[in-house]
Amino acid sequence: MFLQVMQGKVRNRDLLDRQMDVWRTDFRQDAKGFLGATSGFTDDGEFVTLARFESVDAAQTNSQKPEQNAWWETFASAFDGELAFTDCTEVDTMMSGGSNDAGFVQIMRGRAVDPAKLRASAQAMEAELSSDRPDIIGGVVGWHGDREFVQAIYFISEDAARAGEKTMQDDSSAAEWEAMIDGPMAFADLHDLRFD
Repeated sequence: MFLQVMQGKVRNRDLLDRQMDVWRTDFRQDAKGFLGATSGFTDDGEFVTLARFESVDAAQTNSQKPEQNAWWETFASAFDGELAFTDCTEVDTMMSGGSNDAGFVQIMRGRAVDPAKLRASAQAMEAELSSDRPDIIGGVVGWHGDREFVQAIYFISEDAARAGEKTMQDDSSAAEWEAMIDGPMAFADLHDLRFD
C-alpha cells in the first residue's frame, strides 16, 4: 500500500467542497489503484487528506492525467500557498485500518528511535488496545524519510477519545511507547470528516 498525506491552510472552503464533489463524481471511479481516503479539517483551518493507493505507480498514473491536472489547478486555488505532501511507501494498519465509522480522527507525526522496534511494539499492543481502548476503532501508519511516520488513529468520537486518553496517563505501556519516540510529536485533530 502507498499512503499520500496532503495538508494545507484553507482559503476558500466553498471552492474546496465543490472540487471534492467534482472529484467524487467525475474521477473517483476511474482512479487507478485508489483504495480510499480520509479527509478532515482542524480547528485552525487546516485541511488534511490521507489517500491510500495500491502502489506509487497507481498514484502517479492518476496524477498525470490531463483532466486530473485541470481539476487540481482549481482545487489547489482553494488554499493559501502551497500544499504539503508526505509520501509513505511503507504502511502499517492497526485493527481494521481506517474506518468510515469514525467520528474523530487524530493525526500524529513523529520520528522513531528504532522503526523496527516501534512497529513490532505496535503490533504487540494491538490486542491490548482492542480491549482497553474501545474508543479506538482503527489506525494507519505511514513511514517516510529518516525514521519519520504519520499515524492516523480512528476513534468512535472525540469525547470517547479524550476519556480513553485519561485512562492511559498512568499506563506503563504508554510510557514505554513514548520512550521509542525521538523528539516531540505534532498532532492534528480532524473534524468534519469525509470518507471516500
